Amino acid sequence: MDLNEQLRVSDPWAIKGELTLSCNCEVFCPCVLSLGQSAPTEGYCLTWAAVRIDEGHFGETSLSGVKFGFMAEIPGKLGRGNWTVALFVDDKASAQAAKALTWIMTGRAGGSTGLLKILAGSFLGVRQVPIVYDTQGDTRIIKIEKIVDGAITPVRGKDKGPVVISNSQYWIAPDILVSRADKSRFRLFGRNWNFEGRSAEICQLDWGNQQR
Repeated sequence: MDLNEQLRVSDPWAIKGELTLSCNCEVFCPCVLSLGQSAPTEGYCLTWAAVRIDEGHFGETSLSGVKFGFMAEIPGKLGRGNWTVALFVDDKASAQAAKALTWIMTGRAGGSTGLLKILAGSFLGVRQVPIVYDTQGDTRIIKIEKIVDGAITPVRGKDKGPVVISNSQYWIAPDILVSRADKSRFRLFGRNWNFEGRSAEICQLDWGNQQR
């Protein structure tokens, strides 16, 4: 039995965990509140993100404990599409988990990420590489071997707690910790990005393809 027989695109899936994202916006990303209808601050979006899955499955395949990342290059407003994307899955993940995450993150499995099937015009593929997703104090330390080197910290508010965007309809999550990149380097596919000091986001994920 091959992977396609073990995993069906229509299988129920769910992911709960945390996502950390860094992008090239000079100040906080306008896409969160505009839902992709306003252009990024630089007129285009370059971004990478990493996910720590605390609980998850795709059909009978467990995704719990798996870490993955992705990059996206978007030429204008998010809703106009023509995204270029790539996926990175931790090398400790099983072949089944890597296949499942490929289907999820290309939109083929529907649900929370289903729009990616329409918006992503070019998929550069999936690589399995060592991924580190650690929390040191409030800072998230992200390392995707030879690709991403990041340190993302929430922005402090008046009461010294983090600044939070709450109850939005943003596709990633309704509540976003407004953050900033202390360090953010991405190198691959001829790209050499440095987003230090620029916009970042941290949020809790609750994704899936089942009606709630």
